[in-house]
Amino acid sequence: MDGNRRWAARESVPENAGHRAGKSAAMDVIDAARSIGVRWLTLYAFSSENWHRPPDEVRFLMRLVQHTVRRHSLALHAKGIRCRFLGAEDSRIPDALRRDIANLENLTRDNRGMTLTAAFGHGGRADLVRATQSLIRAGIPADAVTEKLLAAHLPLPDTPDVDLVIRTSGEQRISNFMLWQVAYAEWIYPPELWPDFGTDPFLRCLDEFSRRQRRFGARPQTDPHIPTGAHRA
Repeated sequence: MDGNRRWAARESVPENAGHRAGKSAAMDVIDAARSIGVRWLTLYAFSSENWHRPPDEVRFLMRLVQHTVRRHSLALHAKGIRCRFLGAEDSRIPDALRRDIANLENLTRDNRGMTLTAAFGHGGRADLVRATQSLIRAGIPADAVTEKLLAAHLPLPDTPDVDLVIRTSGEQRISNFMLWQVAYAEWIYPPELWPDFGTDPFLRCLDEFSRRQRRFGARPQTDPHIPTGAHRA
């Protein structure tokens, strides 16, 4: 969700106003995704590298997330959304916020609608390190390690591979986002800054995604030499 600070500069308002506008855009996208039947949505809210931002900005972002969690918990639950956080075990996250996050996860854990994951304090490399450490602690021999087994030791291992990554504001970097799960994701780079990215731009991205042919390294599905069932949806 890129472009909050640039949006604030463009609008000649404080940076914090850009982050608040970004929060509103996030709620719009959550509602749009749920309304059209998206089953899994992950928002990259705060990366492990974002801890290097100015302390005042980091403190504001922590307060903003806490306010968002407290204000919207009951509404998210009422909509049947299961909420989870990826990376929120970081000890630098304030204790009160971590308690609120745990409360939201516990409140919504049995919901069977859309799964909403906030990547918060997340880093894809750190996830791979944790998975490797988990395999070692489990005493699994090196020769027994498979892709399926490693994926099972990642944080939130039931999360499916990512189908589509939308990166706003024209940025075109992976930025350490779910490195294992995005191996065959499609990428779209809309020009809108995140606070300007609401329902309509989101739906346009999904429309573009629906027109793409996903081959996963194989030949196109129209190739008569490819047997039925050789491609994933």
